[in-house]
Amino acid sequence: MLSIILLSVFGIVLLYLGFLKSRAVLLPAALLALLIALGAEFTEWNKSYLYFGDMLLMSNQAILFVGIVLVSAFMVVSLSGDFLEDEAAQPAEYYAILLFSIVGAVMMIAYENLIMLFVGVEILSVSMYILTGSDKRNLRSNEAALKYLLMGSFATGILLFGMALLYGAAGSFTLTDIKGYIALSQGQPSLLLYMGVLLVLIGMLFKVSAAPFHFWTPDVYEGAPTLFTAFMSTVVKTAGFAALLQLLSVSFGAIYGFWWVILAAITGLTLLIGNLTAAYQNSFKRMMAYSSISHAGYLLIGLVALGQQSKPALVFYSLAYSISTIAAFGILLVVAKQRTVDGRPDDTYTAFNGLSRQNPLLAFVLAVSMLSLAGIPLTAGFWGKFMVFSAAVDKGMIWILVLAVLMSAVGIYYYFRVVIAMYFREGTSTPIQVAPFYRFVLIAATVITIVLGLVPGLFQDLL
Repeated sequence: MLSIILLSVFGIVLLYLGFLKSRAVLLPAALLALLIALGAEFTEWNKSYLYFGDMLLMSNQAILFVGIVLVSAFMVVSLSGDFLEDEAAQPAEYYAILLFSIVGAVMMIAYENLIMLFVGVEILSVSMYILTGSDKRNLRSNEAALKYLLMGSFATGILLFGMALLYGAAGSFTLTDIKGYIALSQGQPSLLLYMGVLLVLIGMLFKVSAAPFHFWTPDVYEGAPTLFTAFMSTVVKTAGFAALLQLLSVSFGAIYGFWWVILAAITGLTLLIGNLTAAYQNSFKRMMAYSSISHAGYLLIGLVALGQQSKPALVFYSLAYSISTIAAFGILLVVAKQRTVDGRPDDTYTAFNGLSRQNPLLAFVLAVSMLSLAGIPLTAGFWGKFMVFSAAVDKGMIWILVLAVLMSAVGIYYYFRVVIAMYFREGTSTPIQVAPFYRFVLIAATVITIVLGLVPGLFQDLL
């Protein structure tokens, strides 16, 4: 709860700091706010408290996911120095909206009542609609925001209707009460509950870009400013899967036989569409969009194979995926800024041609990120996939494991296209300069990725 209060207060303070003539204070203030919120969150470690009329539950599981969200947000904000240089931008507003959106993410992660989940989803979603269309001079950004708003509104309506059906069946919005109702029904709850479960799943699967509810993702990721695309593909996805894990493990574990088949079919479809479509993209941002869809499929495996290994697998995978994705988008921000096509930043694969000779550090960081996302050994991404696949093996879901391994092979193809462009293609000889703090964030992301890949047990031992 402390993080919610602190982030809300700091968001308002940042708006007032925007009135200052100097912008130099905004970025340090936003980073300090995130660090304080992160420290405050872990003061509740190994404690379990209910807040806001028993609507919010802070547990170790919630603290882990909130920690990943705050670390991801810290890295994204660290890469936002260009906002301070753009006279037309209003960085105070952007930073405030980012902090407010994290409040929604925390509510989605730690909810104990479906009303709190709905409020969190709306806070996060409305913030993302605004940030997606924040580049008002770019028609693609405006179009992406409109698409996201319209499709997100339909998904929210479906989610809310599903919650209403769950309330009609169980007589409560509280997760433990819904669990109690299912237990009292002796495994035969009413049809209303099954319909409610289905609609709530549809609404939440839209938020995490699972197929066939993924159609908004490529256009929104491509049209939104790259910085906010990085935020959207990590923070929103982490919060969405944490919410799904909480819902399925607490309330619907007793009717696992009903929803696992539906979720397994969606998982297979998500893996196929995400990986196969990413393989023939020429735009790096669209490739990362479909890559995000494919990683939603891998994370869904952890939910389909719900068991003791699901929580550590989802936590580790979310951390590994978030760090690698932010590093990749951070390098795209630098490269696309210095290479343009028809006056617009170049976000195609050709933008990375010869990067290893222009800036070896950027090439190495991006190579490690691509290797981690592909699940190559000695990176954090490999162990993330290994843990998710192990959960599937424990449940005897060999067919979904075979499909996931085959799709991982397809993923190696399109991730290695970036590596080949950097190291084996000829590019311009103009060196690419990077600010010292920007460089530090990218190096830190690479070090974390490699350390978690070499010593994966270190993360679990620390916890």
